[in-house]
Amino acid sequence: MERGAENERAVRGSENHQGIPMVGAKAGTEMGNNINRRALRDLNNLVGNRGPPLPDAVFKKGLTDAHPFDNNNVSSFAARRPITRGFAASLARKSQDCLQNNATKLKPIGSERQKRGQPIQDVSFLDAGDAIDVDDLVSPNDLPLPMVEEIVEMVDCELKEVEMEDIEEKILEIDSCDHENPLAVVDYVEDIYAFYRKTEGCVPPNYMSNQFDINERMRAILIDWLIEVHYKFDLVDETLFLTVNIIDRFLSRQSVVRKKLQLVGVTAMLLACKYEEVMVPVVEDLILISDRAYTRVEVLQMERLMVNTLQFNLSVPTPYVFMRRFLKTAQSDRKLELLSSYIIELSLIEYEMLKFRPSVLAASAVYTAQCCLRGFKHWSRASEVCSTYSEAQLQDCSRMLVDFHQKSGNGKLTGVHRKYSTTKFGCAAKSQPALFLLDLKS
Repeated sequence: MERGAENERAVRGSENHQGIPMVGAKAGTEMGNNINRRALRDLNNLVGNRGPPLPDAVFKKGLTDAHPFDNNNVSSFAARRPITRGFAASLARKSQDCLQNNATKLKPIGSERQKRGQPIQDVSFLDAGDAIDVDDLVSPNDLPLPMVEEIVEMVDCELKEVEMEDIEEKILEIDSCDHENPLAVVDYVEDIYAFYRKTEGCVPPNYMSNQFDINERMRAILIDWLIEVHYKFDLVDETLFLTVNIIDRFLSRQSVVRKKLQLVGVTAMLLACKYEEVMVPVVEDLILISDRAYTRVEVLQMERLMVNTLQFNLSVPTPYVFMRRFLKTAQSDRKLELLSSYIIELSLIEYEMLKFRPSVLAASAVYTAQCCLRGFKHWSRASEVCSTYSEAQLQDCSRMLVDFHQKSGNGKLTGVHRKYSTTKFGCAAKSQPALFLLDLKS
């Protein structure tokens, strides 16, 4: 019994040059050495007298009772041999072409015979530690393959990333021509507009409900008159938009009687000129343009009241600053610029347009002007990225602008129409409105 135990432990001995485990008391004993050798049948290799398998070997579940080392069951065992690490590695290599990156790469582990790629016909050459449990492996058929929808989504995401990179580069390129212009502040323009986005806000669109002596119609008359004053004084566009912003913010916080409403408008223009203009009109000029309805003292008193009510906050983003950026992104010409300015100035008169943010109003004006000139809907991907508004998000505001454009020459408030009917402004008021936008469904 002791010699049988020694022979059983000797199975784990060294190998010869062919990789066959050597049997003997010592690992280095040659096959021809007869010391401590036993008959082959004493190794429990026969059907009638077989012993238990190696303690560390685990065989595939579901096999028949025939012993794997039975000579009569060699063909049966070859088809149902245990899943070893080397066998699992061969399965993984065969499935790599189909599974690609989703297939788990199993590291081949086994004897030198397996590493050389020799076919496995018998497992008697395996060490006990080379066999692994089938339950610890995942069948290659069980590995999840990517669905068609997932593949399409991955491709779309990659294309969108590439497209976004190209669009961002194009947006950055539009400022390349202004590197020599210190007023363009190319190095800071992106940060400036990011700040504008954070600080832009809407005037309460229902503030007229708190006014007891004025209404929306009076506001429209005042702004239409200020547009003509702005044109006669030849002021910059920023001044007009800031003037309207100051008026609305002040009226949303302070109640005013109707006989002082024109004084509010004149004083708001004076403040805007001090903020935007290089040459500021004197107070006497503003008094004269208002037919001497107010005195110098009244203008200065109203100025103090307004700046204190607004807490001296005159640096606000108006629709005009956003429109200039969006026009630059759209690579506009003068015709598109004039038509966009015409459309957006029409919206200044309308009280109901206060519900839109300045950036939405500017993007809608550019979009409407493009549709008007081209005769079809046009909103480029670069404009969408720069403005952060899709074409669908601009539809409501754009329809209202088209309606104002269509009715601009009618009624009593025609200051904007007359201004843009001159050759100085390219006769933009004579352009045909994009009526097809009114027929689009929401």
